[in-house]
Amino acid sequence: MTTPTKLLPAPVIDETARLLTEHYVFPEIAGQLADLLQRRLAEGAYDVEGAEELARLVTADLQSVNGDRHLGLKYHADRVPPEQGAAALDSMRRDFGTSLGGAPRVELLDGGVAVVQLAPVLFPLDWAAEPLSAALTLASRARALIVDLRANRGGAPDTVAFVCSYLLDERTHLNTMYWRAGERSEQSWSLPHVPGARFGGSKPLYVLCSDSTFSAAEELAYDLQQLGRAVVVGEHTRGGAHPRDGWTVHPHLEATVPVGRAINPVSGTNWERVGVRPDIPCAAADSLDRAHALALARLAD
Repeated sequence: MTTPTKLLPAPVIDETARLLTEHYVFPEIAGQLADLLQRRLAEGAYDVEGAEELARLVTADLQSVNGDRHLGLKYHADRVPPEQGAAALDSMRRDFGTSLGGAPRVELLDGGVAVVQLAPVLFPLDWAAEPLSAALTLASRARALIVDLRANRGGAPDTVAFVCSYLLDERTHLNTMYWRAGERSEQSWSLPHVPGARFGGSKPLYVLCSDSTFSAAEELAYDLQQLGRAVVVGEHTRGGAHPRDGWTVHPHLEATVPVGRAINPVSGTNWERVGVRPDIPCAAADSLDRAHALALARLAD
């Protein structure tokens, strides 16, 4: 039996404040948040028994200034590996093995309408290219396609571009990412060629969202919506447009800090805080039936 690591809040807060100052994509907000954390520490607000409670309190403070839902102090019941980003990768590896590589459902509905569910995340492309290609190629022969992102909580921007490449006919500018490191911008485009067959850019396409859809899954819905390629059906999404990195600041705590921000080439902005607004609002539980009905009506026309 291992002895629990004693919780000393000051080192956790000091390191989290340092990471904010050095890496947060909005430097002026980073300074405000670092000062807030130190003030709250001095007031005794973080004098708590456990790491889980400290994570809850610090996350609430980190998100209190600009509502950035990618900012946080994340608690892990298992010890967090010390390497940067390792905690997130460990969690994703477990999910990858139990979700058929991120495409747990491919189904053909009545009328030649296919459903491809992408969940629980959009895994790193070097993991996910093969299973996603298989799922999207299988669905390419359908008359209409429904992409289900209701249970997708985010993932890799490169994988967003890979999926979009199956749903468009031509190489298309999807997004631009501004990175704090080096103050540089990086454009994201759909691919000129894909393994397998494309569904293409002309047949009816619907994307299902819920109030749990987040981050890179929101980008996938938003990019396709802004291009006029897809009809988004379901609920307003959570609103997280800032890619983040994670750093271990305690054996059970990971500081997650956004290091970039998305800029859509059509809207000139992104879905941060506002979420993706559905074109056809309805309860998430009803969205598949609603999208199927819309697809059948469109095909009948």
